Order: sequence, then structure tokens, then C-alpha cells
Amino acid sequence: MARTSCSRDGARPIPPRRGPTLTSPRLPRLPGQVALPEQKSAVPSPVRLDGFNSAPAGEVTRALLTCCHSRRWVHRLADHRPYPDLGSLLAAADEAAYDLTPADLAEALAGESLTPLPDGAYSAAHTALSAAHAAYESRFGHVFVICLDEFSPGEALDQVLVGIRSRLANDPEEERVVTADELRRLARGRLTRLVRQFAHERETPRFGVRNSPNVPD
Repeated sequence: MARTSCSRDGARPIPPRRGPTLTSPRLPRLPGQVALPEQKSAVPSPVRLDGFNSAPAGEVTRALLTCCHSRRWVHRLADHRPYPDLGSLLAAADEAAYDLTPADLAEALAGESLTPLPDGAYSAAHTALSAAHAAYESRFGHVFVICLDEFSPGEALDQVLVGIRSRLANDPEEERVVTADELRRLARGRLTRLVRQFAHERETPRFGVRNSPNVPD
């Protein structure tokens, strides 16, 4: 309860007296404790699209066919160059993939091959995978496709087998939607690697000329 003092103006409260301010206790350094430097997230270097944007149309078309075997998808990406950055290119690739018709999807699937087994896979794995692929193709009429970019090579076989067995339960329309999305994801990964290859091929000759002993710097 606050104390009061009398004055001409009547009683007024006297604020409570505050104790001394305490400093924050400092934790003792534990044995073996090491001070960590400030952690700064590394900023990834941007992927340059100069080589991809400036390459001849025929060369880009052939290269894009290795990412997705739909000619409509390929020409749509090639015709809309130049792209300001990789994000814009991947967004355009996604949009083109979403717009594929059933005929475009069938064309893209016709160019796909079976997922390769990792090196050193035992013979029983080959047998199991061959049987799973045969069952899938018998049900849906096309090759099984799955994007494995998020998995290590050692996990590839298990992911393919699990994917085939789970997707065999889909009806054809459900599996068409899943397959289209897997193709879209595959195209994104392949396209990213393709752009880096274009950038590398564009830079390599320049460095080679600069380092040549016959050409002054």
C-alpha cells in the first residue's frame, strides 16, 4: 500500500523507493567452450544467362530438347529470350509445362528413358526394378518418370521402387497429373544445369585466349 503525505493540496501518494539496479549475471566460461564467430549466410553467385540468351536459336532448341522433349515447351522458351535471370527462366519453364496438352505430354514422355540404376547395384535390384517398370508401363502405357534431384545416388533405387509401387494405385487421370508435375521438376533441374553449361562454355574460350602465351594480356 502506497504511503501518503499531507499538504495544502491534500494527500498525495509517495512513490515506492526503488532498490539498486542489479547488473546481469555473466555466465562463467565452461571448459572447452569456444566462442563462435558471427555466422553470415553465403550469398550464392548468380548464374549468368549471357551464353544462353545469345546462342543461336538452333543450338538452344537442340539443348532444350534434352531438358524436355516437348517441342512446344522448347520453342516457347527459346522464342522468349532474353531472360534477365535464372529465376525468370525457371518461371517461364514452369508456365510452359503447366500449359502442356495431353498430346504434348505424350510427346515429352516418348523421349524419356528409364531411370538408370546407381553404379554397383546388385542383380536383384535390376530384376525388381525391371518388374516394377513393366507393371507401370502395362497399366499407364508410358515410361515411369520421377525427379530425384533431392536425393543422393544411393537413395535413387529405393525412391524409384517406392514411387512406382505407390503410383500404381492411381487412376490414369491422377497419374497423368503426377507425371506432368514430375516432368516439370525434371525440366527445371536439367535447365539449371544447362544454363550453367552455357555460361561455362562462354567463359572458357575467353580465359583460354587470355592465358595463351602467344597473345599479350
